[in-house]
Order: sequence, then C-alpha cells, then structure tokens
Amino acid sequence: MPVVVALLVIVVVILVTCIKVVPQANAFVIERLGAYQQTWSVGLHLKMPIFDRVAKRVSLKEQVVDFAPQPVITKDNVTMRIDTVVFYQITDPKLFTYGVENPILAIENLTATTLRNIIGEMELDQTLTSREIINTKMRSSLDEATDPWGIKVNRVELKNIIPPAEIQNAMEKQMKAERERREAVTRAEGEKKAAILEAEGMKESAILKAEAEKQATVLAAEAQKEKKIREAEGEAQAILSVQQAKAEGIRVLREAGADDAVIKLKSLEAFEKVADGQATTILMPADLQGIASVGTVLAEGMKSVK
Repeated sequence: MPVVVALLVIVVVILVTCIKVVPQANAFVIERLGAYQQTWSVGLHLKMPIFDRVAKRVSLKEQVVDFAPQPVITKDNVTMRIDTVVFYQITDPKLFTYGVENPILAIENLTATTLRNIIGEMELDQTLTSREIINTKMRSSLDEATDPWGIKVNRVELKNIIPPAEIQNAMEKQMKAERERREAVTRAEGEKKAAILEAEGMKESAILKAEAEKQATVLAAEAQKEKKIREAEGEAQAILSVQQAKAEGIRVLREAGADDAVIKLKSLEAFEKVADGQATTILMPADLQGIASVGTVLAEGMKSVK
C-alpha cells in the first residue's frame, strides 16, 4: 500500500511538471530526445515526460541593447568613438535558438563592422550632420544580416559621437567664430535698417515741409490777391463817390440857375488846387484869360457890395 501511494505521488508530480503554461509575448522551443520538436505559443501545453524538454524560453517583445562606444575612422582620417543603440525583436524562436550561438554578441560585432564601413565613406562634418542617414543604412544592413537568425532590427540610433579632444576644441572655436559672424551680420543689418528708416523719415519730413511751404505760399498769394481786390474795389468806390459828388454839385448849380461865369469860376478853383499839388507840369486851359476876366468882375462886385 505505501508503495502504491508513493507511485501515485510520483506520477502526479511528473504530470504536474509536464504541464507548461506559456505566458503572453513568449514562446518555448521544445526538443525531444535532443532534436527540435516544436515551438509552443501562448497557452497551456503538455510535454512528454523524460523525452521532451524546454530547450529555450524566448521573449517576443521588442528589446533594446546598448553597445559600448566603438572606434571608427572617417574618410578624412579622423578617429572618433560612436556608441549605438539597437532595437530588435525575435520573429522566429527556432532560428533564434539554432541560428547563431550568441545572438547579442553577433549583433554587436555586426553593428561595429557595419558602422565602420559606413563612417569610412564619410568625412567628419558629414558624419556629424548625417545621423539619420547613418541610422537608416545601419538598420537596413543589420536587418538583412540578422534575418537568418530569426531577428528583426526595427531601429538603430547613434547615441553619442565623440570626436577627439583637439577636434572638439577646433569645433568650439569654429562655432564661436560663426556665432560672432552672425552677430556682426545681425548688427549690420539692424544698423542698415535704422539708417534706411531715418533717411525715409527725413525724406518724409522734407516732403511735408515743402508741402506746408507751398500751401503757405498759395494762401499768402490768395490773401494778397484778396487785399488788392479790396483795395481796387475801395478805389473804385472812392472814384464813384467823387464822380457822384461832382455830378451832384453840377446838378445843384444848374438848379440854382448858375450861369457860365460861375461854372468857369469853379473851374478856376479846381485849377488852383491842381497848382498847389506836387506836379511839375501844369496844363493851362485855352480860355484862361476869359476865366480870369470873370474872376475880376466877381471881385469888383464883391467890393461894391461891401
């Protein structure tokens, strides 16, 4: 009886050990008597006791491996150190298990040789500015080379590019000189724009000043013209008033019954006023003697009255 119980316990233990559960994103490679039997995917599986064994547990997740910096030489004979990061994923657990002895070491060596080949065709400046090109070329080369190993290289990144110290110093000096040049160009452009704006302001000011002077001249001319018009109108009005006064005087004399002697006497008085002026030439009327005789008669008449 105890032997039977012991046997049952052994059978149960063996059965339990033969039951395997493959987790998500994993795969088990199974061998039977040392030969590849099958690949278990996710789920519950039962293997034959003693004959079957799990040869390798493979993770199907995307994995990242960071390789140490590798010395490389550029086309212009500059030695630098570059470390790379490779993102890969196992697509075939059987090939991954039996394709290469140490897949990670194989990928590292393959990465180093591929990187040397690519960088050897490029100069220093091109290397520093062409990371995306280098990444694409390396990913394509590594993916093609690792395909027989059941590995797919999804992405390759250059983590650091470390040039020699003297190259770094030269690059820093070059960068400093470039920044100073850009600063000088920016300052010159600013001064140029300021000068242009100042010149445009002076031009605009001169135009406005000329317009103002022109407008002032026009207004002054109009005012002068208006003044002359008013003066002419005043003179015309004065002449008209004088003529009206003379006409009124003649009318009064006629209404008063004045004869030719009185009219001639008035003419003589007007002649006297003309003589008192500043004129240097006096036109003497032809009937001056008659006018004078009339004046004498009037003078004698006045004396007799007195």
